[in-house]
Amino acid sequence: QVRFVESGGGLVQPGGSLRLSCAAPRTSGSISPYWMGWYRQAPGKQRELVARVSLGGNTNYADSVKDRFTISTDNAKNTMYLQMNSLKPEDTAVYYCNFSPSLDGYWGQGTQVTVSS
Repeated sequence: QVRFVESGGGLVQPGGSLRLSCAAPRTSGSISPYWMGWYRQAPGKQRELVARVSLGGNTNYADSVKDRFTISTDNAKNTMYLQMNSLKPEDTAVYYCNFSPSLDGYWGQGTQVTVSS
């Protein structure tokens, strides 16, 4: 596996919750990523970083998702998660994971999240 693989998206009502999963690729010794992140791209908008986590467990969040989203990792499974609570219609987007800063060639297909009543 050379790309990230995202899953867990779906249709949810405003105020609902979803948990996204991301299978991270095994990297060669030439790549030593320190941060991994969740990104999203809404229709007609640029892709944006919404949350990231370091190898040491430090986290950063975009203001728009702070206190609603939680990023975490399971190193044994080489998997990253994004717990999304109190979802809003403006959270509707395709969600991707990658390193932070992102690396071309590692983008997956993403997972669609739609928040609508």
